[in-house]
This record gives sequence, structure tokens and C-alpha cells, in this order.
Amino acid sequence: MSSESPRKRLKVGLSLPAIEGLMAGQTASWSDLLAFTKLAEDVGFDSIWMCDHLMFRLPGREDKPVDMWEGWTILAALAAETSRIELGPLVSCVSYRNPALTAKMAATIDEISNGRFILGLGAGWHEPEYDAYGFPFDKRGSRFEEAFAIIRGLLRDGHVDFQGQHHQAREIEMKLGGPRAGRIPMMIGSRGPRVLAATLPSVDMWNGDWTSRPQVIPPMREQVDAACLAVGRDPATLERSVGVMIDLPCKDPAINGRASVQGATEPSTKPDPPATGSIEEIAELLRAYHREGIDHVMVWIDPSTLEGVEQFGRVLELL
Repeated sequence: MSSESPRKRLKVGLSLPAIEGLMAGQTASWSDLLAFTKLAEDVGFDSIWMCDHLMFRLPGREDKPVDMWEGWTILAALAAETSRIELGPLVSCVSYRNPALTAKMAATIDEISNGRFILGLGAGWHEPEYDAYGFPFDKRGSRFEEAFAIIRGLLRDGHVDFQGQHHQAREIEMKLGGPRAGRIPMMIGSRGPRVLAATLPSVDMWNGDWTSRPQVIPPMREQVDAACLAVGRDPATLERSVGVMIDLPCKDPAINGRASVQGATEPSTKPDPPATGSIEEIAELLRAYHREGIDHVMVWIDPSTLEGVEQFGRVLELL
């Protein structure tokens, strides 16, 4: 159904500029990211999001890798420094950490934030990153299925005893409780049939590709609806989210804030050019996503600066 839900307002999240050169051509420090997040909370954003990459080695620029801050560490620090805004990884690659440790980390950040953490999960895709850090790239489908079984068991049931081909978690219990023991929201960032089949019985939210066109949503929505039905789930119970790239009116055309990561997309996807327009036009663009069944948009703004956050606050006022 493409009409706007009368039960929920559209939630808007903000992607943090934690990648080299992403803050209007500059690299954000911890103090920059903290100020960026606190202002986002003040102007009314619902959530903030960290990418979970360790580096990019882009086609044609393999000799100049792009660096970035480690996402989970930043999220833990921000959880302690904020009071209202939700936060999470967009999305956490299960290949980079032991899955039982990932579940423990999620529960710990949820405790620090007093119940504001959302665990986004994905199978990963950037092979040069795997090679550089020594992570195995093969059999990512089966590795993900095993990792998700462990994470789900610990976060939903509080215990797991699992022995797989790639992962093991033997007689682990999570007893500390926390503000949402057994109920920490999980989000899957994938359109892969195998990943959807493994996760849709359990996750709370699905996240789609970075885009700037609401008209690409219907086929995505239909695919996810069909995947829900295939595992016996009512599609209406799954929250839908998508990433939206936006160039704000205050952007300096001489500065490309996304230049350092241009081309850093999953090989199966080609991102749209960023959306542009007035404050009113950007607000209407986000309403169009809501009309297409999207509950939560994560915006990647340019400029990713305090000025950009303040200007986007005017969009939030219109929503």
C-alpha cells in the first residue's frame, strides 16, 4: 500500500561524516562528530548512523585508500553524550567481529544509551577491505547465516549454544538485563534472498539502498513483502527504511563533500545523483518516501557540517 500511514510519522536519521574528507572536504575529529550529533539531537533528528567500514580502496585509486573512524567505538561514546536520539550502525558487517561479541557490544551500548540503540546488520561487500584486514571473503552467505543465528539467539533469547562451520558460541548466556533485554531492535541492510530469508522472521526493520528517487521504492517494497510472506510474516509488521543523499541549498558548489568516497558502493548497485532543491522541495521529497511505505529515512547531507545540520533543521520543522 503506497498511502501514508496514519499511525506513524516519518522518522529522519542523519549519517555521520566519519570518513576521511567527508566534512566539506575536511576530516572530522571526535569533537567534530560530537558537536555534529548534539546539534542533530537539538534540531530534531530522530537518529544518527555510523557506517561500518574500516577503509575503502576505490577502483582507479587503489594506491590512495580512504580511511575512517571505527564505527562501534564512536557509537558507544555518542551513546554516553546524548539523551534522546537513537543511534546505530548502517550497517554492521558481521564479518568484522565475532558474532557473540557483536551481541554483547549491542547490549552494552543499549545500556549506555538507556534503550536507544538499533543494531543494523549486513553481510559486507567491499573485498579490498576484507583483504587488507585479513577477513575471509568467501562463503559470505553461510557465514552471515551462522553469525545471525548467534546474534539473534543472544539478543532475543539471552542464550545460545551453537557450533557451525564458520562460527561457534558454546553455552553463552547474557544475564545482565539492560533497558531492553530481549527487545533490542535489529535491522537488516540487504536485498539478497538468502539474507532476507534468514532474518525476516526476527528483525524489526529493513534498510534499502542509498537513493534520491522515491519511485525506485515500489519494486523494493514488493520484493521485501514477498520475502516476508515466504517466511510466514505479515509484511505490515516490518518497519522500512532507506538512505537518501541530499545536497542542501547551503552547499558550496566548489566543494564536493562526497569526493573522497565517490564510487564506494556495493558492486550490484549504482547510486543516484544526490537530490537537490529548496527546503520545501526537500521536505516534499521525504514525504514522497513516506507515501511509498518508508517509515524511516537516513539522510546523507552535503555539506555534512554544522551549517548543513542547522539548515536541515528547517526541513524537519516542515515535516
